Order: sequence, then C-alpha cells, then structure tokens
Amino acid sequence: MSDEKLFLEKELSWLSFNERVLQEAQDKSVPLIERMRFLGIFSSNQDEFFKVRVADVKRRILLNKYNNDDHQGAKHLLAKIQNKTAQLDSAFDETYRELIVALVRRNIFLINETQLSLFHQQWLTGYFQNKILRHITPIIITREVNLLDFLKDDHTYLAVKMADRKADNEATNCRYALIEIPTDELPRFVVLPAQGSRKKKSLMILDNIIRFGLDNIFSGFFKYDEISAYSIKMTRDAEYDLTDEVDLSLLEAMSESLKQRLTAEPVRFVYDEQMPEDLLELLKQKLHISSYDHIRGGGRYHSFKDLMSFPNVGRKYLEHPKLPALNSDMFDRYPTAFKAISAQDILLYYPYQKFSYLSELVRQASFDPAVQSIKINIYRVASNSRIMHSLIEAAHNGKRVTVVVELRARFDEQANIEWAQQLTDAGVRVVFGLPSLKIHSKLLLINRTEDGQTQYYTHVGTGNFHEKTAKIYTDFALFTKNQEISEEVNNVFKFIERPYRRYKFNHLILSPIESRRRLYSLIDNEIRQANAQQKAAITVKVNNLVDVGLINRLYAASKAGVKIRMIVRGMCSLLPGIEGLSENISIISIVDRFLEHPRVFIFHAAGEEKTFISSADWMTRNIDQRIEVGCPIYDSNLKQYLREILELQFSDTTKARIIDKTQSNQYVKRGNRRKIRSQIATYEFIKEREKQLLLARGS
Repeated sequence: MSDEKLFLEKELSWLSFNERVLQEAQDKSVPLIERMRFLGIFSSNQDEFFKVRVADVKRRILLNKYNNDDHQGAKHLLAKIQNKTAQLDSAFDETYRELIVALVRRNIFLINETQLSLFHQQWLTGYFQNKILRHITPIIITREVNLLDFLKDDHTYLAVKMADRKADNEATNCRYALIEIPTDELPRFVVLPAQGSRKKKSLMILDNIIRFGLDNIFSGFFKYDEISAYSIKMTRDAEYDLTDEVDLSLLEAMSESLKQRLTAEPVRFVYDEQMPEDLLELLKQKLHISSYDHIRGGGRYHSFKDLMSFPNVGRKYLEHPKLPALNSDMFDRYPTAFKAISAQDILLYYPYQKFSYLSELVRQASFDPAVQSIKINIYRVASNSRIMHSLIEAAHNGKRVTVVVELRARFDEQANIEWAQQLTDAGVRVVFGLPSLKIHSKLLLINRTEDGQTQYYTHVGTGNFHEKTAKIYTDFALFTKNQEISEEVNNVFKFIERPYRRYKFNHLILSPIESRRRLYSLIDNEIRQANAQQKAAITVKVNNLVDVGLINRLYAASKAGVKIRMIVRGMCSLLPGIEGLSENISIISIVDRFLEHPRVFIFHAAGEEKTFISSADWMTRNIDQRIEVGCPIYDSNLKQYLREILELQFSDTTKARIIDKTQSNQYVKRGNRRKIRSQIATYEFIKEREKQLLLARGS
C-alpha cells in the first residue's frame, strides 16, 4: 500500500474537524443561539486555517517551483483544499440562512439599513452621531496609497464607491474609500429599542449601521450622486521570520517580527458579490491577490467569527443551561492548598471543576512565609490574569519568582510581550527560553520550607494557565507533592535555561529529549505482549494525530493484535479500520459545548497500567520541536477516576463522530444503547463523586 493511501493530508483532516463544528450549528437539538455561536466558531477556525495552513501550502508552491514533484504535490493539495472549502462555504451559507429564519420564528430579527422603521431611523441617527462617527476615519484609495501597508488581518472593511455623474451623463467620476469596522471599540451587534410589541427584538450589525450613516461620513467632503458600500475581508499569512540580527534580544526580535505579519501577503480575499467590477478589480490589484489565493464572493457580511458573541435577546432556552463549576472536596476539606496537596495527589478536570483552586494556590504561595520560590511557564494567559497578578505580588513579598514566557504563542505574542515587560518591572525574573524551541508545557513549581526541609509542590497540566479558556476547554490538572516528580519538573526549568546540560527523567516524558523514544517503547511493549498472546491495549486521547512515526508504530501494533482506542478531536492522518493494517484501531471525535483539549495516554503494560497526562499532541512539532511534558498518574484512585471519565467519552452516543478513511463524520450509531452525551454525563459523574466524598467525610 502506497504512503499516499496510508496517511490523510493533515490539512484535509483539519477541514474535516471544522466540518464537525459546522455540524453543531446544523444540529436542531442544539439551542438556537448556541447554533449561531457555532457558526462563529467555525468561521474563526477557517480564518486561522487560512492564516496558517493554507499560507504554508502557498509557500510550498512558491518555494518549490523548481522541484516539480513537490511543486505539483502542493498545487494538487491546494486544489483539494479549495474544493473542500467551497463545499463548507456553501453548507455554511445555507445554515446561516436557515438560522436567520429560525430567529424570526422566535421574534428575533436581524435587520439591515433598508428595513428600518421611521422610529428606528431616528434612533440610529442619534446613535451613529453620538457613538460611532468618532471612531471612523476613512482611507481614500488613491494611486499612492498602498493598502497592504495598513489593512489589518481579518478585520472587516467597507469598500465605498462614490459616483458623480457628469451633466452630459456620458461619463461618471468615481472616488473610492475604505472604512474599517471599529469592532475593537464598539459592539458588533446592536440591540435596537423596542417599538410596539416588546416581544419583537430587533438587532443590527454594526456594518449596516455604518452603511446607514454613509452620508454623515462623506457629505461635505466629496461630491457624489450615488454612494454605496460593500463588505470585504482579507486574511494574511500568519507566519513570520525571526530576525537574525545578533544585537537584538529575543523580545526585540519578536516585536520586530510581529510587524511582518501586518504587511504579510494575503492568502484569502472575501468580498460582497454585489460589488461593482471596477471596485473589485481595483482592490485585487491593490492587495496583490494572486491565482493561488482563495477568492470568494459572498453576502454583504463577512466577519462571521463575531457570531461567537451573538447576544441572546430571547428566552433562556435558546442557550445551553449553565453548568456551574464544581467544588473539589479534596481541596475544600483542608485550610490551605498546601495541606490538601500534602494529603494526596489531586486531579482536577476543567471546566467541570473550578479553576480557582489553581489560582488560589498561587495566591497563597505569594504571601506564605514558608514559600521561598515559585517557578511557572506561561504559554497563554487571560488578559487580566489573577495568576499573573499573584506572581507580581509574590515578587513584592520577596519571593524568588521565575516566569518562563513563551513569546511565540501564536496570536498571543503581543500579549506575552506586554506581560513580560510588566513582570520584569515588578522584579520578577523573566526567562524567554530557547529561540529554537517553543515551550508548551504547563508547569508550576513551588519551593516551600517545612520542618527545616525543602518541599516541592507541583502542578502539571494539559491546558494553559488561563482563567477564561478554563471555562470552555476541558483539561486535566495534577497537583502533587511527589518529590521525585517535582525534582524532574525542576530539571525541566533548568533545561530551559541550560539546554546544553543533560538531565535524567525517570518519571516525566520530556520533549524534545525523549518523547519519541519513550512513546515508541511503550507502544513496542504492547506489541511484545500481543505477540506473546497476552492482553495488549492502548488508549489515547489527543487533539491531533499526524506524526508519521507514531502512526506507523500504531499500525504495527494493530497488525500485532493490540487493541487501540482513540479520541482525536482535530486532525487525524491515521486511517483506522483498514484490513491488514489498522483493523484493531477505532477512533472517535467529540465536538460539543466544551472544546475537548486534554492529552491522555494509557498503556495496559501487562496489567500494570501506565497512565499519563500530557501537554503534547502526537504531532512532529510537539514530539521533536517543542518543550512538552507528559506526567504519570501514580495514585490508583486517580487512575481509576481518569479511566472512568474516558469510558464515558467512548460511550458517547450523541456527540461522538466516527473517524474513518472516508472522513464523512458519521455520528456513532446508538443502536439499542441508551442516549449518552459524554460532556453532560461527565459533569454528573464528577458531581456525584464529589457528593460521595463529602458524605464520606461527614460520616
């Protein structure tokens, strides 16, 4: 079997994942407002796909034009991407129209500037003058103006045409302009005041309010008989090159490199299909749109990612009912976080349980006189992070605080630069790590003096130290006082600063030093067990599975008879269920109200089950090109707890899709089994567990 048939292109697999997101918007069992928001998630995902993955394919086409095989392969892939994207765009448009009608049935009207009553026209005139006009400065398009110098990536603009017909009516003088939609300053959706029946709710998109006020912007400055506006959006290549100037620090280099993104070449151009041909051609020329770029005509509105914040102005049932984050009795029964972690290892599962236990641990450490030092590595954090503020307070209290800041966390680079500067100003020791390796691990290490001895308290997680995403991403967080694990975590921090030294890791699985070897060894051990006619099994949950070496190892395990079950949320290049190759591999993907984000690996290991949580997906970059940490779960109760959660997910008969070679995203058939929606079942499972722990403590 050829390699082409053994692996699905990761770009096509990614589009298959986003199709599963679109399915949530199409699912009539999902509350209506949530369906609108899933359209926003789908659109935001597509934006990032073009910025990163399509841009990469385009670069491969341009860079390999003298290598015919690579050049043609990249062109063929781009054609398949464009074909699949067109299918998804069509399905998106149809779904959007369907949802607009469904909103109307529930007395929610998304109207435009041509559908306004006199009452709303009068109200909007005042709203435009008082709230909007001061945020608008048009760019007049002239021969000298280079639009690529300042058009913002993925921002929506209105392209304006002003036509002044001459007296003889034989020619028309036209002027053109661009207006940036000021979404950084104003809400994208404006709720209009009630008129008549209060049951009827009217909303208007900011773009259409600006269309309504065009004359207020341009009259008095330009002479025209007709004025019209058409929505456009451009997506740029999100990659950048770090400057190799030797006298620049990494912080300065990152600041300079981010500027490259502002002027990077476009990879997608979306426009209102009603746009006049002269304006369209002018924009394509000004934006250097090439034949390799994705060009799409559509409706009058393009920044659908804003639907993620679509307001619910109707009944409560139009949204998911709230699932308040649960308490952890393992923390609550003790007066301090340190006493709780001293009593036993604790495994939290966000967002089902409160993220505040982690931020409270850091807060307590910031002033606890027994705490000597705090080390943490940051990839993404909230804009007003309680954890970061506690670290600053810890420095003020004389603690030795070290924060490893990853400046190259894609799309969070500027925020991390600003945090690094703020931390440095507060006296925190800021480390930027290695220019050649992103630091993606989720580590916290607290050094505390107890009875004259140094004791470490450690956190190893699968997700970021981010209060906001912890409410919508599912992630595991291990809190432990295991000193051997903690010593190895400390060695990870040492390795970040001194990578030329070698450190031994008996517990942690560390990328890029030994992840590949350790994972191969764990898989090979299952193969040996299967060859000896013993039970052999592997259970894996990851976001993405595209590394060829690991996939080949899994194929070998399947052929040996190892039973492999996987949950892969996103990209999956492995093709399960192929006779003679992968018939012992089954894979599902779960897309629901929370984003599935943990990485968990379980190996049967001849009955001595080995369980790990990790920050690393099974992608080449995570295994060989980043600092990632996988951590063993040793506590037998926690291993059982984690296994039961995974079993609930494998039992999902509502939101689980089958991953197979067709990438058709068929839902798992329920058959005679009861209906299980694993995310809700998981919440109820943890809720009952906490109840039983509380009852046991009371007795």
